[in-house]
Amino acid sequence: MKGKQIIQIAAALGALGVAIGAFGAHGLQAILTETGKVQTFETAVKYHFYHALALFLLGILALIKPDWKGWGVAALFFLIGIMIFSGSLYILSVTGITWLGALAPIGGICLILGWVKIFWTITQN
Repeated sequence: MKGKQIIQIAAALGALGVAIGAFGAHGLQAILTETGKVQTFETAVKYHFYHALALFLLGILALIKPDWKGWGVAALFFLIGIMIFSGSLYILSVTGITWLGALAPIGGICLILGWVKIFWTITQN
């Protein structure tokens, strides 16, 4: 993944985060309250946004230092992490399917690996 692609993915995820957050606050409020998962949904939105912003900054780094290998791998870890961590919590919050909570740590590990890959990429260059 190149810097421009990473920024485009970050922009799409940022827009999606706004849409999901707004829909949760307005359209899903009754369901989230009924399932008792308002806080879980908010956690999913927060991590979604934090890592969409991280992806955006990562894309800028990739544009500034395109010859440094590893940006694309870090971006992929963030993308997968958002999908698994936030995605599983979004679905859990709306459906109440509790086993989906078991997937969140896998997504969390991917998010951590993204940060570790950034650290490693900078260390190696």
